[in-house]
Amino acid sequence: MSLDVVDLRNFYTQPLGKVARRTLGRALRKYWTETQGQRIAGIGYTTPYLGLFRDEAERCLSFMPAAQGVMKWPTARPQLTALADELELPLGDNAMDRVLIVHALEMSHDAISLLREVWRVLGGGGKILVVVPNRRGIWARTDTTPFGHGRPYSRSQITQLMREASFTPTGWTEALYVPPVARNWFLRSAPAWETTGRALAAPFAGVHIVEAVKQIYRPIPARKERRRLVPALEPALAPSPGSARV
Repeated sequence: MSLDVVDLRNFYTQPLGKVARRTLGRALRKYWTETQGQRIAGIGYTTPYLGLFRDEAERCLSFMPAAQGVMKWPTARPQLTALADELELPLGDNAMDRVLIVHALEMSHDAISLLREVWRVLGGGGKILVVVPNRRGIWARTDTTPFGHGRPYSRSQITQLMREASFTPTGWTEALYVPPVARNWFLRSAPAWETTGRALAAPFAGVHIVEAVKQIYRPIPARKERRRLVPALEPALAPSPGSARV
């Protein structure tokens, strides 16, 4: 079940949401440092993060799932968001260079079809960056944040899902080690939590961040074709209608 777009917006205006936005934004930017001239699409609720790339990308579009709702973005510029069916994006084949997925994969009723649709709209060598809740993390167990809704994933589950959709994972990290405690005095320690969690490779991070590249050629196991035996038919002579005797 998808969260309403109003609930997502309200979360990111709260102190806990602002900490999550800064933390994830830094992690995403480390992967996509150079997006000059790139065509970038966001699927889900990606507007808190697409602003990192909007000024340097050729184009930056946001597609929000129909079950979630849509909201204008950016507020002071021409709109770059649209309501769309996540399994039938209004984009042509090979139309985008990169796709960012946040608050979408865990909410989708058909995650594999969503990724295959993303595969279709990506150009050759295109990349995706996916943020999904960590099954072992505290954030996935707390439904007061968007990361506590939908289906969380383990590392092996998201890797298998990527491969089934013809993507090759090329980068992996975790974020949101800070517990989802909405207290200003506690949130001041968020940078220390992130630094310590990454140094210890702690398993309780709130989200997985996975970068993957589109596979152009997918190996298909060879299968010997069965030969169908068709009996040979002998030609037979048949009298023409005009030769029949009365």
